[in-house]
Amino acid sequence: MSAPEGLRALIHRQALASPRSRYLEDARSNRSIDYAELEATASVWAAELNARGIAPGGSVIIDIADPLDFALVHLSVIAAGRRSVPTNPDLTEAELRRISDLLDGADLLVTDRDDRAGIGVPIVPVVPVVPAITLSSTGPAAVPGEGSALLFTSGSTGTPKGVELGERQLLFVARGIAENNQLVPTDRGYNPLPLFHVNAEVVGLLSTLVAGATIVLDRRFHRTGFWELMDERRITWLNAVPAMLAVLARGGEFAVPACLRFVRSASAPLPDAVRASLGDVPLIVSYGMTEGASQITATPLDAPPRDGSVGVPVGSEVQARAEDGTVLAAGEVGAFWIRGPGIVTSYFEGRARERFDADGWLSTGDLGYLDDDGYVYLVGRSDDVINRGGEKVYPAEVEEVLLGDARVREAVVVGKPDPILHQVPVAFVIPVSALSDSETLAFVGELFERVERELPRFKRPIDISVVNDVPRAPTGKVQRSRVRELVEQE
Repeated sequence: MSAPEGLRALIHRQALASPRSRYLEDARSNRSIDYAELEATASVWAAELNARGIAPGGSVIIDIADPLDFALVHLSVIAAGRRSVPTNPDLTEAELRRISDLLDGADLLVTDRDDRAGIGVPIVPVVPVVPAITLSSTGPAAVPGEGSALLFTSGSTGTPKGVELGERQLLFVARGIAENNQLVPTDRGYNPLPLFHVNAEVVGLLSTLVAGATIVLDRRFHRTGFWELMDERRITWLNAVPAMLAVLARGGEFAVPACLRFVRSASAPLPDAVRASLGDVPLIVSYGMTEGASQITATPLDAPPRDGSVGVPVGSEVQARAEDGTVLAAGEVGAFWIRGPGIVTSYFEGRARERFDADGWLSTGDLGYLDDDGYVYLVGRSDDVINRGGEKVYPAEVEEVLLGDARVREAVVVGKPDPILHQVPVAFVIPVSALSDSETLAFVGELFERVERELPRFKRPIDISVVNDVPRAPTGKVQRSRVRELVEQE
């Protein structure tokens, strides 16, 4: 049985099949990159890295704000058998030096900025796209080994953990996404999510490449003119997070373009009101993590949605386990463990070994259950569970009740330290529209009445605050650890 196709061979094959088909488009300009130009750029970077003597697996930090240039360099480095280390272009020099130190010194830093001289790493500017080379059916030059992407998970304490994903892991997951999303060459995706995050890299860039399709890249999400952009660019699918969809829903009624065939949502639960705002457009809800190369489960595109579910495993195994390690029956809440070809079996430099068992299963830190049909349901993170006098409160259960009020766009529940009960739940809600002081007072009163009707006493938040927003990661995901820190400082 032959080995799975690597990234360099995939790029070459797509360039031969459709050299002038667009792979990348810039959402804010007329700039685009076709498959022949992607092939040419990969060849240029392979030659550049060879000429610089960067060994197979050598580390190249990607510090690029322009989304098309970022995508080209990131993919080219992996395709050349080296390690791409994507970073947030807003990082300071000190933060980039820290990443280089974690790598024990990077081999190269590729940037589109001119203020990075103090990093202490050899620097090269972004190489412009060259005219398409003559494509040969014999294939590109041999790659000196498997390339990879090394991403650092955000850590609220201590040093963040590095997650290194080999190109075959990345492509395995990308193929599963392309199949689940039923992507074809005529598809045109839209991705406003940050490219230094695994979601945009695999769900956006690689699944599109696997399908030989087109992805429109945006530096950030803009609500104004959003649906007009979707129509103008003939977008067939949208790569989104709930916070983005909630903003769109808050804007009032809108006409979803006929070209849009599905919306993909990841990273957090999607409120029913936001889901309803999409009308009849199919919605794919997924669950993933960096350690799983972005996707672990997803709702099938051609199956009716199940309320509260994040779908079925796609190329992975998922177990809910009790504290003693016993695999739980359907419907029983436990800790999620995952295993599969797209999931790492260790962290960079062997950190956090305790999260892996002898059979290659990884503890995700998430809590949830599976139903009789294998659909997966999340109830929260293990470190988010609130211990109120010995009773466990899962924030997602309380948030679901608060989101039952159509005026609530988003709800976040965390534990507040209590000298007697250890912790008590408190809630923050973001309303759909701005409220006056008197409206806020009445609104909060009605929310308290709702939780009193629908939740047992120990699950009810002792305080409900109306806020404009909460701390978020660059993807829009709520940073619960920072919300807890703010509560603890009160």
